Amino acid sequence: MEPGPIEPWLRGPLEGVHALVAPTLHAYMQVREDLERWTDGLSDVQIWSRPHGLAPVGFQLRHIAGSVERLTTYLRGEQLTTRQLEAARGEMQPGPGRAELLEMVTHSLHDSERVLLSIDPANFASVRVVGRKQLPTTVAGLVVHLAEHTQRHVGELIITTKLARMP
Repeated sequence: MEPGPIEPWLRGPLEGVHALVAPTLHAYMQVREDLERWTDGLSDVQIWSRPHGLAPVGFQLRHIAGSVERLTTYLRGEQLTTRQLEAARGEMQPGPGRAELLEMVTHSLHDSERVLLSIDPANFASVRVVGRKQLPTTVAGLVVHLAEHTQRHVGELIITTKLARMP
């Protein structure tokens, strides 16, 4: 595949967005573009295949949507619901096709963006706790982790799509 257009982080600053939040919003733009590009033309069989035992593309899409939702829940200072925990446990199970999975990601990113844009910069150092063990982090820590964790799974998805397309 040919290289894509200029990456979002190189397209200039985001008007009115705090400098700590902008990289995560740029990462989300990149996620949308990469997922659309790399999953284009994949069949449902390819989306749920496990080449070389890797987690399927479908898992990566579900996990991106779910993990963004879960991390955003922690960002808001809340704990996960039973529904969120059950959904996380089922991410590897074969299921919907490309369009539905991409819509799940789009919805999750959109909801997270609304929360990110509402952050008062005075709260970046505010403590947040994650998971049953109530592990400590901060608002800023979650903002950064949302970007890096999501991009990590996009990278895994890209590798898996290349292998899933092989004859």
